[in-house]
Amino acid sequence: MPYPFPGMNPWLENPTVWKGIHQRLITSLADVLAPQLEPRYFVGVETHTYISTSPTLPIQSRYPDVSILKIKESAAPYITTHAPPLPLVIDLPLPEPYEEPYLEVRLVPGGEVITVIELLSHTNKRAGDERRSYLEKRAALIDSDVHFVELDLLRAYDPMPFTEHLTADYRIFIRRRELGRKAHLYVFSLRQPIPTFPLPLLPGDPEPRVDLGAILQDLYDRARYKLVIDYAQPPTPALIDADAVWAAAYLATALG
Repeated sequence: MPYPFPGMNPWLENPTVWKGIHQRLITSLADVLAPQLEPRYFVGVETHTYISTSPTLPIQSRYPDVSILKIKESAAPYITTHAPPLPLVIDLPLPEPYEEPYLEVRLVPGGEVITVIELLSHTNKRAGDERRSYLEKRAALIDSDVHFVELDLLRAYDPMPFTEHLTADYRIFIRRRELGRKAHLYVFSLRQPIPTFPLPLLPGDPEPRVDLGAILQDLYDRARYKLVIDYAQPPTPALIDADAVWAAAYLATALG
């Protein structure tokens, strides 16, 4: 089955699927941009490093919520006449880093960073240490002398600052350095194509239009994601009723 939707495929948002999509989409975007930007610019794939004490657990399980248990006031105190047991010695896992890629568009040959492109993941959208760490880096980029492009193709978790005031399923945030404290924001729904946008570069240089939707569709087909997605099951996160009906009709056409 070819890519079944006009824009974002909500079944790709499942954390177990998105981890691979995130890696591949960043690389595919770099591969598409590189020939359009040479010889003046080089597109580099860089990584953020996060620390997790349980790197093998699913993303949604790495940092469980804290539960506080209150003992009933009427409970009798624990009394024993036996000697207290000796404690067991247990091993604590060492913190281990895991990495998430992003793109830098750099001048050739000096290597000056002109544009940074981030594709959001569940890790940096979910409330917690990773989101705080990402937001610190994000704020520094917004205040810097580089262009900043942020691609949010996930409905899960709260939108990023400066993008939350408009209701939407997905967002593309672009802070161009010549605009100072202004930015461009593309908002779109599940039912709409992913907007194309010009990649900001230095003044006077032609700016290629980024067709993220076409890149995603090509990736879906090349990687054969149809083999690992069960469209008989609802996506994660679930769709609202109206969108679920719409998606079912699109899938019926694709499968028919």
